[in-house]
Amino acid sequence: MQTQDRRRSDPAGYVIAAMLLALAGIIFWDASSLQLSSAYGVGPKAMPMVVAAIIAALAIGNLVMTLRGELPERESADPKAILLILGGLAALIALIGLGGGFIIATAILFATTSAAFGRNAFLVDLAIGLGLGVLLFLLFDKLLTLSLPAGPLERLL
Repeated sequence: MQTQDRRRSDPAGYVIAAMLLALAGIIFWDASSLQLSSAYGVGPKAMPMVVAAIIAALAIGNLVMTLRGELPERESADPKAILLILGGLAALIALIGLGGGFIIATAILFATTSAAFGRNAFLVDLAIGLGLGVLLFLLFDKLLTLSLPAGPLERLL
């Protein structure tokens, strides 16, 4: 009975925890090497430090779950889903690099990622992605005055 209750720990859990911890360390090291300072309040180093702390907490949580054997069973890898996400990322990079702009690139990435998760409404997801892209572009460009890669749609706004 004891062998049924006892789950074996997944080696992938240790690898994931180590990679998350390494990523947190790299972000923390990079943020601490910034030469920026603020005359008052929280400076520009704060957010990368917060992100590094959150990633480190995720790594520790993943390690604890791995040690306890509480990670969920792994599913078989679906190459179609991976290829859809990689294709969406490649389209994002290509569109931004070739002047297609942020909005169209974001819409395609959203639709391909949605399809990778099993949703079968590509045109609807493309429309949702366009709406989110416009919203994000307006938020960054008009409200935060931060420029994003401009394409034909961005020039209309």
